[in-house]
Amino acid sequence: MTRRLVFLLTAGLALPAAAQQTGTIVGSVRDSAGAPVAGAKIDAVGVAFTLTGADGRFRLERIPAGSVRVRVVAFAFRPDSADLTVPAGDSVTWTVTLRAGVFYLPGLVVTAGKRPESLENVSASVAVLSDSAIARHAVNTIDEAVNRVPGVQFINGQINIRGSSGFEQGLGARVLLLVDGVPMNEGDRGGIDWDLVPVDDAERVEVVKGAGSSLYGSAALGGVVNIITRDIPEGIHGRVRFFGGGFANPPDSLWKFRNFTGMQGGGSLTGSFGTDQFRGALTVGGRHSDGYRQQDASDHLQVAGRGEWLPDPVTHVLFTGTWATHQYQVPLAWCGPNECANMRGLTFQPFRVADADSGNHTRSDHGYLTATVTRTPDENTTWMARASWLRTHFTDFQPKTNNDFAVADRFGAEGRMVRTPSKDQTVTVGAEATESQVTSDLFHNHTQEQFAAYGEAERVVGRARLTGGTRVDLLADDGGGMTAVISPHLAAVLPSEIGIWRASVGRGFRAPSLAEKFVTLPIPPFNAVPNPGLRPETAWSGEIGNAAVIAPWLTTDAAIFQTRASNYISPALAGDTIQFQNLQRARLTGLDVSARATPFTPALTLGVAYTYLDARELATDSTPNRPLPFRPRHLLTLSADYVRGPASVGVDFRYSSRIDRVELYTTDPRVAAKVLDLRAGWRLGAFDLRLLATNVLNYVYALAPRTLEPVATVTMTATYVY
Repeated sequence: MTRRLVFLLTAGLALPAAAQQTGTIVGSVRDSAGAPVAGAKIDAVGVAFTLTGADGRFRLERIPAGSVRVRVVAFAFRPDSADLTVPAGDSVTWTVTLRAGVFYLPGLVVTAGKRPESLENVSASVAVLSDSAIARHAVNTIDEAVNRVPGVQFINGQINIRGSSGFEQGLGARVLLLVDGVPMNEGDRGGIDWDLVPVDDAERVEVVKGAGSSLYGSAALGGVVNIITRDIPEGIHGRVRFFGGGFANPPDSLWKFRNFTGMQGGGSLTGSFGTDQFRGALTVGGRHSDGYRQQDASDHLQVAGRGEWLPDPVTHVLFTGTWATHQYQVPLAWCGPNECANMRGLTFQPFRVADADSGNHTRSDHGYLTATVTRTPDENTTWMARASWLRTHFTDFQPKTNNDFAVADRFGAEGRMVRTPSKDQTVTVGAEATESQVTSDLFHNHTQEQFAAYGEAERVVGRARLTGGTRVDLLADDGGGMTAVISPHLAAVLPSEIGIWRASVGRGFRAPSLAEKFVTLPIPPFNAVPNPGLRPETAWSGEIGNAAVIAPWLTTDAAIFQTRASNYISPALAGDTIQFQNLQRARLTGLDVSARATPFTPALTLGVAYTYLDARELATDSTPNRPLPFRPRHLLTLSADYVRGPASVGVDFRYSSRIDRVELYTTDPRVAAKVLDLRAGWRLGAFDLRLLATNVLNYVYALAPRTLEPVATVTMTATYVY
């Protein structure tokens, strides 16, 4: 009996120790020519991941002994995977040769389904901008990169996905911004601050088109943008980035407004250190711009950090945060008739501001903190818990009138579990809570709460992948009672011989921001007054799409879509009073088409993307009326990239048709936007040099009323990575 008891006790102690035995996976990734592939993501599924170094080598430590699936993804290559057996206390080697696949983008998309899934399994239209694509375009901010996505357009800083938002002076974005899956729309105005993440800290940006409220709730009425920050590799690494350039002068001397050439420049420094358990990264940077218009200078400073703790192979704790201060002059609208002291005989002065707005400037401080714990206790279960805090604080300095300010705090929490009971079925359930607190002389002191529960199930039936789910949101603020919004969603994905078909239909909504409900502001000769009874705006959105490989050198993606919206929030004018009201019913119908090709040589890549949009108000539930404002009917993008050795050149052309309808200055002439950009790059080892010339034809045009879009600009960017 004693021996048996001793044996059982010994076995009981030994079993946990054996369960914790681990090994190591080492290897290298190369292309078909034998050259190392740097920056490839090596993922021991559900356990750990790392990136290959400049020599293409990688090392994954503390992998549980036994069988594990390992996969590798890299931009411009087809993915690969293998089932490896990891020996306890030893290592196994995996050497990978990747085949070129110019059109492949990293196969993990977190945004669309709130869980990792292959891009080809996503039922929505998704565009993925990798860090390589962002670097290739030589942009300096995230919004500049997103503005290159087919079907996306920015109007004076406000994002439009398939015409969802129009232009509302930055209030109430109908697109939800996420950073690593955490909502980041402002707590007071509901808008988006694109400076939350430094451009070099983004590993990729995912853009989901269409309603996403069934998982993400308010603001995901027109789409979702998720900025995924960089993973921190093991060891000591760093990145130094500098840029500088200048703006062209006005194309006509009558528009000249200064006696010097406007310049811009800035830089950032990133350092990281990682071990098998602890990893951290810090980025500091800033930039200055003289601007391309009168009273258009700005200064921006930022600190961003990321920390990771991996206490065991199945647990990941992530901390992220940023703080930025941005001081900028406010050009507002350009000089209209008799609004400037010296009009030089012209009716309009597009490079100058009205004398009444002289001296206006703004200081904006903003930042966030997030903490996320992700645990995968077994191969079929993953759970996540996160908490977040977003703060925005702006002050408008207006020498000729009164200053304005607003301080907003947005607190959020979420819990989620993803369960895969079988290889053909996945279930996602979660709950989320958000509270916004605002103190302002414009919006007064108010709070807004949102509570939600959501669920989604995915099932493979034959060759088809079917998805269904819903979310229930409870909305309340101190200006009224509680409102419930239900957002269901159905979707299907079907692989076929002519590509992968996808279809989806879902309901989106946006809760009115506190600014829209409670604003009190004199705008001579008008007065903006509050509307505490403002209700959420809702929309049903559906699409049918296909992604296909037509030939080894040609891929296409096409989708037809329609959105039917009700209770659209818009400002209404009655006498000398302006008030936000639930006014519009709308129908937005359109077509997205894109293609990429390497018809002559793999070194040359050609791209074309076109979006057709018919956006109409509805006089009744089915009768179209006038066009929705600030929605161009046609968007066209053409691109070409040629790479030879360390050198590359590229060209982009963007066309936006004349906007049919605007709501201010309706008699002002309007033109189509025709913008030509040129790019060149040189990569030599750890150095990367990029030259970008935007709007090289110095084409003068406007998308928002009396607000000049950027003129010709030349920027040089130098990056060193170690």
